Amino acid sequence: MKNPAIHISEEVQQALYEGRGVVALESTIITHGMPYPQNRDTAVQVEEAVRESGAVPATIAILNGEITVGLTESQLETLATTDDAMKLSRADLAMAVSRGAMGSTTVAATMIAADLAGIKVFATGGIGGVHQGAELSFDVSADLTELSRTKVTVICAGAKAILDIPKTLEVLETLGVPVLTYQQDDIPAFWSRESGLASPLRVDTINQIVDFMRARDALNIDGGVLIANPVPSESEIPRPEMSKLIDQAVRESQEQGIHGKAVTPWLLGRIVELSNGKSLKTNQALIKNNARLAGELACALS
Repeated sequence: MKNPAIHISEEVQQALYEGRGVVALESTIITHGMPYPQNRDTAVQVEEAVRESGAVPATIAILNGEITVGLTESQLETLATTDDAMKLSRADLAMAVSRGAMGSTTVAATMIAADLAGIKVFATGGIGGVHQGAELSFDVSADLTELSRTKVTVICAGAKAILDIPKTLEVLETLGVPVLTYQQDDIPAFWSRESGLASPLRVDTINQIVDFMRARDALNIDGGVLIANPVPSESEIPRPEMSKLIDQAVRESQEQGIHGKAVTPWLLGRIVELSNGKSLKTNQALIKNNARLAGELACALS
């Protein structure tokens, strides 16, 4: 039955109908992750990276209350220049639809929309997770529970390094979410290739990922798969250097009373300032790298 709250672009519909590879892309990076015009340019470059891999990109956002899967160039521009777009997760996605609002999708909301559209592979920068000090604030991203319940494979560069990565991995393990690191033993830490933490599982080829996913299907295991793809070595910021910037940004956010959904975009923006723009370039490099891998996987699965 057609869902009246979702619009799938003609290109994406055709690719799905023909069984070709399609990659879902989130839109929070456009509205809350980068300044204009870097946000628009990065979104375009990420879509190009998916196309270069042979797959079709499907950037997802809420436009006038409609879940839109596959944005046009003009829609992308509108979203990139909107100052008051809602940042949407599972809890408030339906509110944006019911109110006819404009909104961008987090990892959780993108997974929901991708699943509704029949898209099985999703590329993002980094997932949300357990925030530092969560034992007091209970600030844990809905991305983690969404990974446990929605059958979409997410390619990322690990959890955002501003988070408590050890606790994030513990929660993912508790929720039964498999974490596969691509071509290395260490879990990547977003801007840095290594976190100092061993990966639960390692895969070295696209075929190994495909075999793993098909084995899960055969065992009728629900939920998503998380694939951690390290940022290219030429673009990374080493962990010791990054840790100093993160510690300063987190301390300042606490001093200023930043909390809730505002924490992640505030920290990302402050780290761009503290790194003199270096972290933004690394962010752009890692999301394009993830898009390429996601495209290859989507094509292999198709």
